[in-house]
Amino acid sequence: MLNLLGVQHQVWVFMEPIDARKSYDSLYGLVKTFHSNPLCGDIFLFLSKDRKKAKALTWDGSGLILLQKRLEEGTFANIFSRGKLSMSELALFFEGSKAVQHPLNQNPKKSYDP
Repeated sequence: MLNLLGVQHQVWVFMEPIDARKSYDSLYGLVKTFHSNPLCGDIFLFLSKDRKKAKALTWDGSGLILLQKRLEEGTFANIFSRGKLSMSELALFFEGSKAVQHPLNQNPKKSYDP
């Protein structure tokens, strides 16, 4: 049931903070505002305003699964501008890593200009 890392899913980031008290139905309603098929098996990631609480909602074929985590110290990475994450980035995110904070820069600026 919880073998989410064994399958390649899209991980969609909700780009605004949510009220962390939201549960299945209200998060599902938010997903429907930006995704045409919330029951496709993709993972939808939500983050609270204080970035201490995160929730992930997905469909496993028979029902909705809601994963949630509250950090006791520190905050989750600021991923609001990401839009999407890979499965490995999702795992890093839930571990509290800041490595997923910014997308890879496709056109890095040079540190000097000869």
